[in-house]
Amino acid sequence: MATALLPSYPVSDRLRRSFPGVERSLLGSAPNLKFAVTKKLSHGHGLRTRAVYGDVNKVEIPRQWYNLVADLPLKPPPALHPKTHKPLKHEDLSPLFPDELIRQEVSDDRFIPIPDEVIDVYKLWRPTPLIRAKRLEKLLETPAKIYYKYEGTSPAGSHKPNTAVPQAWYNAQQGVKNVVTETGAGQWGSALAFACSLFGLNCEVWQVRASYDQKPYRKLMMQTWGARVHPSPSSVTNAGRKILQEDPSSSGSLGIAISEAVEVAATHEDTKYCLGSVLNHVLLHQTIIGEECLSQLEAVGETPDVIIGCTGGGSNFGGLTFPFIREMLKGRMDPLIRAVEPAACPSLTKGVYTYDYGDTAGMTPLMKMHTLGHDFVPDPIHAGGLRYHGMAPLISHVYEMGFIEAIAIPQTECFQAALQFARTEGLIPAPEPAHAIAAAIREALHCKDTGEEKVILMAMCGHGHFDLAAYEKYLQGTMVDLSYSNEKVQASLAAIPRLVP
Repeated sequence: MATALLPSYPVSDRLRRSFPGVERSLLGSAPNLKFAVTKKLSHGHGLRTRAVYGDVNKVEIPRQWYNLVADLPLKPPPALHPKTHKPLKHEDLSPLFPDELIRQEVSDDRFIPIPDEVIDVYKLWRPTPLIRAKRLEKLLETPAKIYYKYEGTSPAGSHKPNTAVPQAWYNAQQGVKNVVTETGAGQWGSALAFACSLFGLNCEVWQVRASYDQKPYRKLMMQTWGARVHPSPSSVTNAGRKILQEDPSSSGSLGIAISEAVEVAATHEDTKYCLGSVLNHVLLHQTIIGEECLSQLEAVGETPDVIIGCTGGGSNFGGLTFPFIREMLKGRMDPLIRAVEPAACPSLTKGVYTYDYGDTAGMTPLMKMHTLGHDFVPDPIHAGGLRYHGMAPLISHVYEMGFIEAIAIPQTECFQAALQFARTEGLIPAPEPAHAIAAAIREALHCKDTGEEKVILMAMCGHGHFDLAAYEKYLQGTMVDLSYSNEKVQASLAAIPRLVP
C-alpha cells in the first residue's frame, strides 16, 4: 500500500539505523488524539511536542483498540502449526478461541472498534489515572519528571481486565459456556474470573504452584468470583501428571500451566481457552492504556523522553508502548522505550530469537519469539507474572527492529525501589511493576548526574495488596536474588524444534 511522506517530520536516528534511507511515512493517526501543538523544540534525543494545558485525567475512554501490525514497515513472522510447521489457518485455532478473537489475532486493520458492552464494563474503572510522582522525584533529587500510568484501579487490581472483559464477552457472544486459562501471580486468573462472572461463563484456572502457595488470597479472589482453581502442575491433566512424575516437587511455570489449560480446551468441545498475554489480540486490547495515556500527556503538554515497563509475556508493556511507537513512526516523538525483565527469567536479554512453543508440552502453535526454551522452568521469584520462558512475538519483533531496548534487574533491587515508591507515593506496587519502578529510578538518578530534565513515563500495572508476604521476606532480609542457570537454559534450548527451511 502506498504511503504519503511527511517531510516536515524528522526521521529518528534509531529508525535510520533500522531502515537506512527510509524517510518517515504517514502510518495512521491515533483515535481521540488531536495534537494542539503550540511549541516544538529539540529535547533529549528526539522531537518533543507541547500541547494546550488541561486536566490530565479528564479524557474519554477510547472507542478503538490499536493494532501496531498495520503500521510496521516489516510484518512479523506468522505463527506455525505445532505439527505441520505450516502457517496457521483459522480452523487451526477454532478449537481454542472464538471466531472474532481469531480474526483479531491475524488482523492487519489499524483500529478495531471496542464493543459498547465492553466499554460499559470498562467504565467501572476507566479511564485510569496518570499520576506525576512528585514525592519520589523529591526523594531522588532529580530534575526529571516521573509519570506513572496506574492500572491498579480495576476490580482485579491490575491491567488484566482490559483483555479479560472482551475475551469473556466474545466467548459469550459465540455461545461458549466454559473457559479455561492459566495464571502466574494470579492477576490474570482474577481478571478472567471477574469478567466471566459478568457474562455468565464458567471459569477454570491453573495457577503456577509457586504463586498458588505464595499468594493464597489471589486464589480466594478467583473463587469469590466463581472460578475453580488448580495448582499447576496438577493431577487433573496428562501434561500435569507427566511433570509431577518427573519432579513431584515442581514449583511450576506459566508454560506448564498453559499446557494444562490448552489440553482441557482442546479435548472438550464446549470449552475455549483464554490467554492473558503473549498473543496479538491480547496486546491489542491492552492498547487502551497507551491511547488514554497519550491524551492525558497531551492535556498537560508533555511528551515522554523515556518509557519504561516490566515484561513477562508482554501485555502491559505492549499496551502502554504500542500507541507511542505509532507516534514515533509518524515523527511526532522519539522516546527511548525500555523493557525491564527479571534477572531470573531474561527472555529478551538472554534468550534466542527463534520459533518455539508457547507451552511446555508443545501443544500450542510455534511462535517466533525471544525464548529461553519451552522446557525452561524459572526459579520461583515473587514476580510470578514475569516467570514465562518466552516474550510476546510482536514485542520480540519490534525489539529485533530496534524500536525498543531491554534490561534485566534482580528482585532485591526491585523491592528496594518498590519501598521507595510506597513510602513516597503511598501505593504499594505489585512485584511485577516494581521492575519498572527500579528502572525508572535508575534513569532518574542518571538525570540527577547529568542535569537532564527528561520526562519519564512508566507502567504501574497493578497494586501489591496480595503480595505482602513477599514484602515481609524483603523487610526481614530473607529475600535473595535468583538468577537463571546457564546449564538449565542450554538444556532447554536444545529441545527447541528445528524447523526445516
